[in-house]
Amino acid sequence: MRDKEATKAKLLDAALEEFSQYGIAGARVDRIAATAGCNKAMIYAYFGSKEGLFDELLKIQVDRMIREVPITPEDLPGYAGRLFEAYLERPQLLRLVAYHRLENGFSEVPKAEAEAYKHKIEAVAQAQMEGRISAAFNATNLLDLVVHMSILAFSTPNATRELVERSVRRLIAE
Repeated sequence: MRDKEATKAKLLDAALEEFSQYGIAGARVDRIAATAGCNKAMIYAYFGSKEGLFDELLKIQVDRMIREVPITPEDLPGYAGRLFEAYLERPQLLRLVAYHRLENGFSEVPKAEAEAYKHKIEAVAQAQMEGRISAAFNATNLLDLVVHMSILAFSTPNATRELVERSVRRLIAE
């Protein structure tokens, strides 16, 4: 008897490397199955399709990032710095999100990402209403800038957490 959860975990681990390296279009279920030591029919049985596997993988990775790097509206520089470090440790998430946007357009945001972002915007807006952080930008724009500073710095040679945090401190200075 197979251990369904162990097989799914192996497939997801193999898919993380495959999708982050080749994207949705370039990924091959044969390679994913071979790396996981499984029959490719298991991908279809557990996830329905290659795209279903990608969507599940992206949801898991986004949820993991949300748990590991929770929003701290009263310390947006620290939040940006932690995001920066998390992206350095696991750059696959940024690649997965980029491939999702390339395949689906920039207006279609993955559901898990949209839900997480909604919560974060609400937290920033609440902190602004309470006067704990600057209201120079609306909550959505401020969070966009903070998150993208951590991503931009990730793709910039010689960037550091200190640079990201200093940039966000200047952004929110009144």
